[in-house]
Amino acid sequence: MLFEIPTPCVRLNSDSEKPEQPEQSEQTDLQPANADPIRLDQFLKLVGVADTGGMAKLLIQDGQILLNGEIETRRRKQLELSDTVEFGGQVFCVRDFVDS
Repeated sequence: MLFEIPTPCVRLNSDSEKPEQPEQSEQTDLQPANADPIRLDQFLKLVGVADTGGMAKLLIQDGQILLNGEIETRRRKQLELSDTVEFGGQVFCVRDFVDS
């Protein structure tokens, strides 16, 4: 599957290895009522990290997926627009892929 990956939403500082978080807007980080919820396993398929649900399940259960910088092992975890998902050094912002 070929598609253009948007610019990562978390960038590393040149001085350190800690991620630099993007500036927060005045809006709340809560997901709008009209946004469709998406599960972590579905999101991994959407961004092309996993080709199948089974592959997504294995990646999650093996602890290879980071959600907001922490290992996430719940494949049915509901994501919010403010969440970031990381795999293999790539960082994906949920808000960049999910219609709000």
